[in-house]
Amino acid sequence: MQTEVTAGGGTWARFPIRTRLILKGDSLEDAIFQGLAMSGLSTEAEDTLFVSEKAVSASQGRYHILDSGEVKPRRLATWLSRHVTKTPAGIGLGMPETMECAIRECGAPRILFAAIVGAFGKLLGRKGDFYRIAGSRARSIDGPTSGTIPPFNRAVSLAPEDPDGAARRLAERFNCRAAVVDINDLGGNILGTWPGDLDRKLLLEILSDNPLGQGTEQTPAGIIRRVST
Repeated sequence: MQTEVTAGGGTWARFPIRTRLILKGDSLEDAIFQGLAMSGLSTEAEDTLFVSEKAVSASQGRYHILDSGEVKPRRLATWLSRHVTKTPAGIGLGMPETMECAIRECGAPRILFAAIVGAFGKLLGRKGDFYRIAGSRARSIDGPTSGTIPPFNRAVSLAPEDPDGAARRLAERFNCRAAVVDINDLGGNILGTWPGDLDRKLLLEILSDNPLGQGTEQTPAGIIRRVST
């Protein structure tokens, strides 16, 4: 369903695109193409096609099903996960398996240093120091939540590889601008864009209300279209 928002001095329409479930080895571009066809939508040159980082990661196989045995937390991961602040946006690194994935992605020294800096930051009343040090790959790790579509309700999802490259391939396939986004009900980040100078601050403002939803909507992509200035 189309929704509109005012941002950056203009009014923008957002069109969510419902797709089939995207899993390891699937073509992200084909899934979105089929979703557009089923919804009767098409892209225009001045549109921005935005895709959730989870959909990009899923097509790359960047997730681990918890009961598969692929993620066996080390003692450091178990200990560090106990000190993570839980938020309504999700479990984040607050379980041993997600923290283990952060250590694998970023390296134990960096995660440990981030934890130390984060602990001192909390004592000084600051928030966010851990993720500023650990980086976007740690920030993008999501744990299982009951409201997520299976099998991701029992999986750890990792950051996508080369989000700028993924955005470029989408832009070339659909002849428009493209962005890979990580948006939730508490905020978000733009992980990749094509062209590279796309206004990320404006994109975040346009998407601030999370128009794709947070649960089982199965709308991992959408179109942003300017409707007035």
